[in-house]
Amino acid sequence: MSDKYNVEPLRNAIDIEDMKQSLRRWCGEKYRFMFVLGINTGLRVSDILPLKVSDVRGKDHVTITESKSGKKRRVYLRPIADETDAYTRGMNADDWLFPSRKGSGYITPTQAYRALVKAGDMIDRNDIGTHTMRKTFGYHYYKRTKDVAALQELFNHSAPSITKRYIGITADEIDQSLEGFRL
Repeated sequence: MSDKYNVEPLRNAIDIEDMKQSLRRWCGEKYRFMFVLGINTGLRVSDILPLKVSDVRGKDHVTITESKSGKKRRVYLRPIADETDAYTRGMNADDWLFPSRKGSGYITPTQAYRALVKAGDMIDRNDIGTHTMRKTFGYHYYKRTKDVAALQELFNHSAPSITKRYIGITADEIDQSLEGFRL
């Protein structure tokens, strides 16, 4: 069983695409889009699931109040505008973005977790959980920008070391520094 302490970011485009396809095939488009939104925003699953169609459709940004920290965060959506438009086509503005099949609410973090783990299992990954989305965003943001301070701010972490450990950079950098090291 995965948890946030042994889940890993998806470190390359092939793994990300494999996960998207697995989610689409085994869990449905709703969970694939949840994953796309998560890896492109770095939001926690608890902040993704309560979104409504009107929060994201046709928008460059959405401002949310993070459930864990209580802090407001402005989230940039333009890079996934095409996918957002395609996913929300035919949905009403007041619909939940990720509606539950039971009742009139949205899917729970537990349902999201089960879908991610199932899709991970189908591609022989046992290191997938809800934090995989946030860690994947952070890992690729850091690799592209090397700006740990901005990422620390985005994630509301208290120190850069926490951010680097969270996204798996510390271990990567240690491994890289030891490459070819032999006495």
